[in-house]
Amino acid sequence: MQYDFPTSMSRSAQAKKRSVFVGMSGGVDSSVAALLLKRAGYDVTGVFIKCYNIDGCAERDAEDARRVAGQIGIPFYVFDFEKEYKKKVVEYMIEGYRAGLTPNPDVMCNREIKFGLFLRRALKLGADYVATGHYVKLLTSPRAPAKRVSGATPKSYSSRARRGSPLFALGIAKDLNKDQSYFLWTLTQNELKHCLFPLGGLTKPEVRVLAKKAWLATAEKKDSQGICFLGMVDVKDFLKKYIKAKKGKVLASDGTVVGEHDGAAFYTIGQRHGFRLSSAVSRGVKDTLPHYVISKDVKKNTITVAEGSENPLLFRKNILLTGVNFVVPLKAKTEVLARVRYRQSLSLATLKKTGSKAHPTYELAFKKPQKYVAEGQSAVLYKKGGGLVGGGIIVYNG
Repeated sequence: MQYDFPTSMSRSAQAKKRSVFVGMSGGVDSSVAALLLKRAGYDVTGVFIKCYNIDGCAERDAEDARRVAGQIGIPFYVFDFEKEYKKKVVEYMIEGYRAGLTPNPDVMCNREIKFGLFLRRALKLGADYVATGHYVKLLTSPRAPAKRVSGATPKSYSSRARRGSPLFALGIAKDLNKDQSYFLWTLTQNELKHCLFPLGGLTKPEVRVLAKKAWLATAEKKDSQGICFLGMVDVKDFLKKYIKAKKGKVLASDGTVVGEHDGAAFYTIGQRHGFRLSSAVSRGVKDTLPHYVISKDVKKNTITVAEGSENPLLFRKNILLTGVNFVVPLKAKTEVLARVRYRQSLSLATLKKTGSKAHPTYELAFKKPQKYVAEGQSAVLYKKGGGLVGGGIIVYNG
């Protein structure tokens, strides 16, 4: 098996005993990440990041992480970020839905908690790196002179060594079904130079095999599903504790009332369940197709639906991005590969800078219209070859 360690870092770690704090969630992925780093010669410390959790699984996960740390033979600590997580991730999610968006708490968790608070505390305590069980590759390249980097990615640099610190980027993991690069587009060079991702070159089955061979306590543990802090709790049920349910109209694309819903804030683009169509519509004819949400208006408390999963109204070709972050430099106008949903296939698009210097935005024009584009979600950008180069928040689609 090939492990995703930059060769120079591994050798340096063995020679200098570089210190790495591993975020151990209590799952098999982060357990194996810690195991591999220990075997590679790093001075490894395991850390369970205590966050806000409502289904009681956090205590079990922390104990599983502690047991694995004991098996591997590494120190183990708990960093309590529950208060910060609730403010920076949970409240962000609630307010996003309240505003009619579809926020992505996993992206915010990575930015604010795992590669924000956790990274800063680890460095303060003397760590050289932090590591997680994310399925993503860390790419490095010698940094080119400033006048030559515009529009370049690690793949396009000359193989000749250049002066200066290396340029880091993220690459799609070997296991395409588990690749998590989509959730890491907010990371910058400042964070990436302190990151290690041991699982980028492995598949999930290979990770399971490694865990079983090492007799790790988490080897057979099932993967977590959905939003981490909710566990098995339904998103809509959680939101109803903070956003008052209010019955509203379901509209057809021509404005005709065709049903009823529980509150526009609870729905997202592409959703086909959770609203009620009138008896005339639901009975219809035998071959009536499912209806999907194509837009919502939280002020008027309406959602609009269209019939059929391939309905043209479910597709968008041009979207506007804000809060854009570039992991590596790009030209003001350039071709990229992009996705607007996790695990969506990459599609060719042109990225063009718009807006003002004070409030920059970017227009992403896809060659082929994209399905289920939801405001508040992330549009993530890649170059050919799989290198992640940045991303932004979808604020408008048309």
